[in-house]
Amino acid sequence: MFPFPYGRIRQGSSVMPIVTVQQGPRSVELKRELVKQITDAFVDTYKIPAETVQVWIQEVPTDSWGAAGKLTADR
Repeated sequence: MFPFPYGRIRQGSSVMPIVTVQQGPRSVELKRELVKQITDAFVDTYKIPAETVQVWIQEVPTDSWGAAGKLTADR
């Protein structure tokens, strides 16, 4: 495998999409469903095998991000 620009890896002749989701903490059940639906969208749209789709979830604690001038933890 060789690194490929824009978060993709060249493996043979196929390109593997990598999707990164940054979000606040969620339950494992919700993350399972999110990964499934993102994967299904790539499979349906790009006509690629599900095994080639990678989804990375980065959870950010509510005291480590904010919007509209306030920490999310303070809302």
